[in-house]
Amino acid sequence: MSQATTAPPSRAAYLRSVLAAIGGGLLKAFNANKTSWIGLGVFLLVVLLALFAPVIAPHDPLQQNILFRLKPPSAEHWFGTDYYGRDTLSRILWGARISLTIGLLAIGSAMVIGTLIGMVAGYYGGRTDIIVMQVMDVLLAFPSLILGLIVVAMLGPSVANLVIAIALTAVPPFARIARAPTIAVKNREFIEAGRALGYSDMRLMFGHILPNIAPEILVMGSLWLATAIRVEASLAFIGLGVSPPTATWGGMIREGFENILDSFWLALFPSIAILVVVFALNLLGDGLRDAIDPRLRGEA
Repeated sequence: MSQATTAPPSRAAYLRSVLAAIGGGLLKAFNANKTSWIGLGVFLLVVLLALFAPVIAPHDPLQQNILFRLKPPSAEHWFGTDYYGRDTLSRILWGARISLTIGLLAIGSAMVIGTLIGMVAGYYGGRTDIIVMQVMDVLLAFPSLILGLIVVAMLGPSVANLVIAIALTAVPPFARIARAPTIAVKNREFIEAGRALGYSDMRLMFGHILPNIAPEILVMGSLWLATAIRVEASLAFIGLGVSPPTATWGGMIREGFENILDSFWLALFPSIAILVVVFALNLLGDGLRDAIDPRLRGEA
């Protein structure tokens, strides 16, 4: 007696189903808390301003004019000019490209690497879990800024090295946040059913566990993106950021600090830019956290 079999779905269809599951959960979380939409909207606006900086910026951010140095905000220079006569608004717009690029690349890398490490440690457990998490605890012992300072000081200040330094500081938190829900989910009935059907560990982790823990990972990602931008600005402020004359928010604050008594706007406006981005990302992260946490929704 023959038994009918069903052909397994293609890899493309399987990947679409996984992405649809993650996307559906995120959309539900966004709709449950409107604060998330506000934070996302403000952040996307900053991203658009950075992307279109070559079109929007009223002046060349590197063009110097000593005749107009340290000019206060005016109709021609909305945010004033710096010590070299460069337009502050243009440099803020171009600086957003550097800060956001470093932050997104660093946190994106840390999110992928940390989530993979945490899922492997939580899924297999035992000695693997102990060794991996002890290594993560060693990295967590260093404050983010100090660890980033050590790495950049060793490798040298550049965009690539800043990304590596910030990503290294963010991997352990992502590993820990991925490990805990993986341990909880791997013993659920649908995972046991998958094992009984012969699903591979990779399919169970990425097809069934990852969609269930993705919202928590993305909440951590939004909050750590704000941290990454602050760390990059802090490193630039102490002279370990991207080398001048490239415009960065932290470097602009450092230059403005030298003239803080006479030209306060040089440090004020890039500081406000950092404040707006960090505030938007915290709104986004807090809104998502409130939406996905059943205890905060009153479901527990």
